[in-house]
Amino acid sequence: MKIKKSILFIPLIIILIGGIFSYNLYSKIYKPNTTKNGFLYIPTNADFNEVLSLVSPFLKNENSFNWVAKKKNYPNTIKPGKYKISKGINNNTLVNLLRSGKQTIVKLSFNNQDTFEKLAGRIAEQIEADSISLLNSFTDSSFIQQNGFTKNNALGMYIPNTYEFYWNTSAEVFRNKMLNEYTKFWNPTRLEKAKKLNLSEDEVIILASIVQKETSTVSERPLVAKLYLNRLKDNWPLQADPTIIFALKKELGNNTVIKRVLTKDLEINSPYNTYKNIGLPPGPIAMPDISSIDAVLNPENHNYYYMCASVTNIGKHEFARTLAQHNRNAAKYQQWINKQGVNR
Repeated sequence: MKIKKSILFIPLIIILIGGIFSYNLYSKIYKPNTTKNGFLYIPTNADFNEVLSLVSPFLKNENSFNWVAKKKNYPNTIKPGKYKISKGINNNTLVNLLRSGKQTIVKLSFNNQDTFEKLAGRIAEQIEADSISLLNSFTDSSFIQQNGFTKNNALGMYIPNTYEFYWNTSAEVFRNKMLNEYTKFWNPTRLEKAKKLNLSEDEVIILASIVQKETSTVSERPLVAKLYLNRLKDNWPLQADPTIIFALKKELGNNTVIKRVLTKDLEINSPYNTYKNIGLPPGPIAMPDISSIDAVLNPENHNYYYMCASVTNIGKHEFARTLAQHNRNAAKYQQWINKQGVNR
């Protein structure tokens, strides 16, 4: 009887051991193992140990993830990128996500930067490419020349907006997509409007950059644009203070703070001095946003030739048709700014 009981007991032990083994195996693969929501950033050329270190803060049990990843051959199929991790998913789901390469899209955005250095810094905050590689890509003389730009106007190729990218986008891929976006931006409608103004795309961007710096009030930009177009048409100097500030910063350094343009500043020897030189400067003084570009292409019709910062509507301008009217407006502004104690 004891022998028979032992014979019956052995299969039960085997079944129990098998059950435990199966449960452990199932748990490793299918039991929830992530503890929080978040994003995992896997760098280009990362090895498995690096991935394991990066994913570890999301895991309840690192060993079980390690086991499943190796069983599914993930160490040999690592794909860089930004991955959205959800709390409570199992190792099988997590490894499948990382193996698939189905990244979360980055909504990359930038506003009107006034130098390539600042643009590179802004972009580097949002994708894997670092600011140095981005800056080198932006200023690559071969790329600039091959695509019809110059060192002075190449900044105008980058249209401020929100774009979709993968996080692991390289500097060259980013730059090349911006060229494609620039080409798409200049659709037949915009090209026809520029032609009617007798301006090239580059000239529209340059003028838009001045409009951008002249007024932060979007609704006022079509008026400012038309004023400058009136001056260009009649071969008047633009006499735009923002171009003087730009010239001064090129001489004194981009971080120089200039709150007021002085009479002596108007004598600066620079192609960006629109008081001395007729026509547009050789390049944009900043990166204009779409509202400024479209303001130039869709100017508000008027006969104004002069403008001065308003002392009653701060942030806006007083427009004038005659020099006498402008001088009265300018005198009010000078009195006001002197009271504020602004010397530079």
